[in-house]
Amino acid sequence: MPAPFPIEVPTALEYFDTLVAEDASFALTETAVALAQDEHPRLDTQAVLADIDTLADKLRRRIPPDAMPVQKLRLLNHRFFQEWGFGGNVNDYYASANSYIHEVLRTRRGIPISLAVIYLELAGQIGLTARAVSFPGHFLVKVKMPQGEVVIDPFTGHSLSRDELDERLVPYKRRQGLMGEFDMPLGLFLQPASPREVIARMLRNLKEIHRSAQDWPRLLAVQERLVRLLPREWDERRDRGLVQAELGFFLAAADDLEAYLAHSPRADDRAPVAKRAVELRMQGRPRLH
Repeated sequence: MPAPFPIEVPTALEYFDTLVAEDASFALTETAVALAQDEHPRLDTQAVLADIDTLADKLRRRIPPDAMPVQKLRLLNHRFFQEWGFGGNVNDYYASANSYIHEVLRTRRGIPISLAVIYLELAGQIGLTARAVSFPGHFLVKVKMPQGEVVIDPFTGHSLSRDELDERLVPYKRRQGLMGEFDMPLGLFLQPASPREVIARMLRNLKEIHRSAQDWPRLLAVQERLVRLLPREWDERRDRGLVQAELGFFLAAADDLEAYLAHSPRADDRAPVAKRAVELRMQGRPRLH
């Protein structure tokens, strides 16, 4: 009897590559779940998705066949925030586990963006039109209703009025010089975020956590995903190179910095990056004995 053909299991990064290859087929929830595979290599993403489907099924069983969108929204909010107890992790906000969907499902605690991913999936499965909003400083969700849009803070479950949203924008507008004659309308800050933009923001949250801790191996894993997710954002290639340098991968680091320089002719940091690339190229040369 001939031996069976070996089955090649894709690596976590190869799996990620297939998920983010095309915008048209970009599965937000599955991709968000897969981000934890660097930290949890044995994570079964399909099992996590099945757990979310189970919650959605429980929701559907509670919804009358003739329910209006506002009834569905009220039921979703009640189940998600009150009965199931999803909410913000105020005691350990900067823990990396808050960005891992399977951990948020287990603990019912997360940060706005990870809570939003689960909320959006559940909303979609019960027939609501919900969108992610990459609001400055705090991720939000908006749900389309016949009478207009409802903006929800996934961290608290509160619906936000225009006045509350404007108030939240004030610190950001001041930092960016957008007050007075340069003011921008609220609607520009409530545009829906694409799945790719959501995953980029999740990864950048992890990036900041690991960079602050100077955890170079974990930071490199995040940078690898950012480069694959955003191949034309050369700042991410530069940042991957700088992390590789910290880990002693001098030639790979030089390659990344040189790629950044080649595609960023007007970058403000060209001079120091070019100098660092030369140093790394020299450090990576084999020594004669």
